[in-house]
Amino acid sequence: MDFNISELLPADAGEKAIKVILIAVIGISVVQLLAFIAGKIVGSGKSKHLKMIVRRAIVYTGFILIVLLILKTLGVQAGALFGAAGVMGIVLGIASQTSIGNIISGIFLVSERSFEIGDLVRVGDKLGVVDSIDLLSIKLKTLDNLLIRIPNQTIISTELTNITRYPIRRMEVIVSVAYKEDLRRVTQVLNEVLANNHLCLDEPEPLVIFKDFGDSGINIQLGLWFEKTKYKDLRNSIFIDIKEAFDKANIEIPFPHISLYTGEDSKPLKMEISKLP
Repeated sequence: MDFNISELLPADAGEKAIKVILIAVIGISVVQLLAFIAGKIVGSGKSKHLKMIVRRAIVYTGFILIVLLILKTLGVQAGALFGAAGVMGIVLGIASQTSIGNIISGIFLVSERSFEIGDLVRVGDKLGVVDSIDLLSIKLKTLDNLLIRIPNQTIISTELTNITRYPIRRMEVIVSVAYKEDLRRVTQVLNEVLANNHLCLDEPEPLVIFKDFGDSGINIQLGLWFEKTKYKDLRNSIFIDIKEAFDKANIEIPFPHISLYTGEDSKPLKMEISKLP
């Protein structure tokens, strides 16, 4: 008995297969090209967030059209296809309510634009740079190079702090001086340090405020404004400048002291205890 597989296939099966391959190859290439061009156009002066949304919208729409063209080429009836899709959509909708909630939350996040790709944000106790914004979640890259995935529903219902939203930021530095020091002279030295540091902005004006009386000295709070990309450079340089200025002016930075009393008429015995690293 002779067996010929071609007898089991429709006469135009080969032609349809060639058409399907051509539609898939050409269609995917065109979609990718359009997404690339749109990304370039939108990316000029626009946010990375908007660029990603436009590219994905083109890709998803293009792929849906390619699938519909392939089904039409294969002779699948559109009415039956949409009917089956409707039934499947109901089943999937019931089974994936969480995913749908995340998608809807993602739409609100896109319209709200509280953050963009590249922003440093804090969500609850999580801190990281926004690496991607997807339909179901956002992904954060932590400062120690870990990836955190947070569902959109969690983002929309949790307090979010965008640390790098604005071009300038405020840094607080606490400095402690011994009780014996002249506070007017200390204030003058600190103001000179802030004025001479080129990373510290003159506008808004830096602040020098006496914070409280500490256990070992008087605590002073410095409020410094800086460009958001200069955080590390300013923080390191301001510590070095303050230490050098205090050493030059013989201003003491205190460390913890403990006074021990051995009796009612005894004088206090002072002990200096330094903090271990």
